[in-house]
Amino acid sequence: MTRKLGMIGCLIRSMAKKSNNYYKNKNILITGGSGYLGSSLVNALSLIPCRITVLDLKPDAVRSVKDQAADITFKEGDIKCEKIWFKYLKDIDIIFHFAAQTSSRIANENPISDLRSNLLPVVNLVETCHKNGFKPDIIFAGTVTEAGLTNKLPVNENFKDRPITVYDINKLAAEKYLQYYANQIGGKSVTLRLANLYGPGTACASVDRGILNLMVRKALKGEGLTVYGDGAFIRDYTYIDDVVVAFLLAGININVLSGRYCVLGTGVGHSIKDMANMIKEEVFDMTRKETVINYVSPDKDLAPIETRNFIADTTSFKEATGWVSKIDLRSGIRQTIDYFLKEKI
Repeated sequence: MTRKLGMIGCLIRSMAKKSNNYYKNKNILITGGSGYLGSSLVNALSLIPCRITVLDLKPDAVRSVKDQAADITFKEGDIKCEKIWFKYLKDIDIIFHFAAQTSSRIANENPISDLRSNLLPVVNLVETCHKNGFKPDIIFAGTVTEAGLTNKLPVNENFKDRPITVYDINKLAAEKYLQYYANQIGGKSVTLRLANLYGPGTACASVDRGILNLMVRKALKGEGLTVYGDGAFIRDYTYIDDVVVAFLLAGININVLSGRYCVLGTGVGHSIKDMANMIKEEVFDMTRKETVINYVSPDKDLAPIETRNFIADTTSFKEATGWVSKIDLRSGIRQTIDYFLKEKI
């Protein structure tokens, strides 16, 4: 499902001018292109005359791109297949690698399966590039939970990584392979570690991701919202359009960023309780529907990573690219509600 690009369309056009149309005529491969982040990036790049290959298990999800200037090809494929990279890497200038298994719970329950989904595809990607002389720029979606449970805020790249889930271990290992690609093989890569994404777009594939969007949907349906404990844990909620712009800037500034990872977020923390109350208030303001927030005891098997507090320090990325978060949480929630109402989701 696509949407009118509005703010992000203006940003992309402005970026294109400032970067001398960096993406113009580039050959771009986007894995996971029908997912939440991938489809949003496809929509943004569709405004630029470039050639995009969307590689996904279900590429049909983004076929109806609006305002298209790009030449977009949709390919069905599984990144767990070792030979998939050789098939699609020829002449590719840039890879945005988003395809992944995104559930921490599922990863812990089946570590081997998660390794096959999140680590081995990156190993095969790097080896395919190495053996065949391919040198695409690779921009990778990591996660801020790779750092584990931090005892200070905000979190930046100086924190020592202590991952405590299988998912984060495999994401960190994949990130290290891409640093190897950049530092030893002669390619270029950068990882953006993402905080809590939300905003208009397709539904997240994993039930333990995209919680804010899920709460908005529930509130619009008149269902109650569930908050575990007192809802005091802090999160850094980052609007999808801001994240898409960050990835585009990462590609433009790959020469400066290569071999690094960057923490991405707004730099502003909100408790889960405050987030839920904002949804309640904005849904009522826009629809006159009342929303009940239910505070319940945490599940006995609640993963320790869910008890974290997190706020991003994005100084490093801002200094390298000029990126700043544009959308505050309340505005983003309103835009998300408006989108779901118009799309009747």
